[in-house]
Amino acid sequence: MSEKHVVVQGAECKCQFGSATDKLKVLSQTKHYANDKQGSNKLIATNLDKGGATLQENTFGNCSKKNNNPCTPSITEWQSFYEEVELSNGGKILLEDSKATCPTGSPGCITFVTHGQIAEPCAQNFKNGNAEMHGQLNPLVRMNAMLAAQPAHGGCEDASK
Repeated sequence: MSEKHVVVQGAECKCQFGSATDKLKVLSQTKHYANDKQGSNKLIATNLDKGGATLQENTFGNCSKKNNNPCTPSITEWQSFYEEVELSNGGKILLEDSKATCPTGSPGCITFVTHGQIAEPCAQNFKNGNAEMHGQLNPLVRMNAMLAAQPAHGGCEDASK
């Protein structure tokens, strides 16, 4: 996939003919998640997420193709999805450069502003980080000493005793 992010529930979309953005709702599957520790919010979007109900507000504001009347999008097809993986629903994964077609607009008129994933740093990120760089960014914390130090108490479980 070479540096392209997988699109997930909540990704922000825009239409080149609309005046606003909307968020993608994944309705094609309920099994495959990305970028979500609890596995309950970030469903992976597929090329089977089509129709008008696929968008949270179901509008991109005013549509210039409709003389600035309210937009009522209906995604009919997706282009530039990841062909190498097929999810259990038979869908192909959408990528941040995937584009959708609306019958009012034109082929590829709907694009992604954001892919919907949010970085969630964990302890491994700090261990893999450059200690010298971190020292320059945050000189009050010595990362190596902090990562090596073990608490003198038993943690949260010990606090209740």
